[in-house]
Amino acid sequence: MVAWKKTLVSPGITIGDALKCISENEAQVCLVVDDRETLLGIVTDGDIRRALLNAQSLDQPVDSIMNTNPRHASASTPSDELLEMLASSRLRHLPILDSAKRVVGLETIEDLLLTQQREDNWVLLMAGGLGTRLRPFTADLPKPLLQVGDRPLLETIIENFIKQGFRRFLIAVNYKAKMIEEHFGDGNRWNAEIVYLNEERQLGTAGAIGLIPFPLTSSLIVMNGDLLTNVNFTSLLSYHQEYECAATMCVREYDIDVPFGVVEFSQHLVSRINEKPVQRLHVNAGLYVLEPSVVADVPKDRPLDMPDLMNSLLASGEKIAAFPVGELWLDIGRPDDLERARKLITDL
Repeated sequence: MVAWKKTLVSPGITIGDALKCISENEAQVCLVVDDRETLLGIVTDGDIRRALLNAQSLDQPVDSIMNTNPRHASASTPSDELLEMLASSRLRHLPILDSAKRVVGLETIEDLLLTQQREDNWVLLMAGGLGTRLRPFTADLPKPLLQVGDRPLLETIIENFIKQGFRRFLIAVNYKAKMIEEHFGDGNRWNAEIVYLNEERQLGTAGAIGLIPFPLTSSLIVMNGDLLTNVNFTSLLSYHQEYECAATMCVREYDIDVPFGVVEFSQHLVSRINEKPVQRLHVNAGLYVLEPSVVADVPKDRPLDMPDLMNSLLASGEKIAAFPVGELWLDIGRPDDLERARKLITDL
């Protein structure tokens, strides 16, 4: 049984605090309880992502989105019945309650099934870019080897994955590829496995997928090699599996402040003036999950950008899930981004 005490939260905490709790406990769930630890509701990572997509704020109380009638079991329930309850309801978590509805434990389907570890999933890191916007820093070093904190950027990214249980990496390289390969080697230093995808020419943000030299049997995580984030990648995979999509794209809110009054009208009549509105958009966060069938269909050694791949999936009738990112996220594309990353590195 997992360390369930770490999942207990009060109903007055914010959604943002609940997200932090979920990212820090191994069960990746929050059990909302009163001061007697009586179960009031349950909140999963998926609940929070759906709330964010529906424009709810991270500052709202968590009890506004919790499931107030979750399935639960007693401590005397046999493990085979617990497994059946979880499997039949397609649930991942099952609170264990006593006769007074107080939480006394938490079971997860992973513990009950003793399934394969998450490190079976390969992670593809796109590290072949020229880093043009970061000149002169990238004149002598490829962007992935720029120092952020006490180590290179790509090393921080890889170690963040390793902390979450992932140990199989594909690294797409092109610009100053030899320097990257010499620094990371075969991954043995981190007790990990690293395979390099050498782009003989620039293949765009998705073309390197076609260079993967073996068929995949599980979902592939793809991430730009210039991102710093503390997204929980296991939660991302679970979200992807929940919706049974061909792909999942991480998205992030981006606000545009319009400095003028926006005039709305019908034909020649003004209907409303909205003074200096904020337009809220969701933008591509550079982090994806792809099914093996998608990976297998990517053309070999042909330039391809990720938006074109996503649009081709949509055109063929495939489903793509949106996973909203509310955690720390920084795209290091310009010198001021690099400076900010160096200041934020302690938050990872």
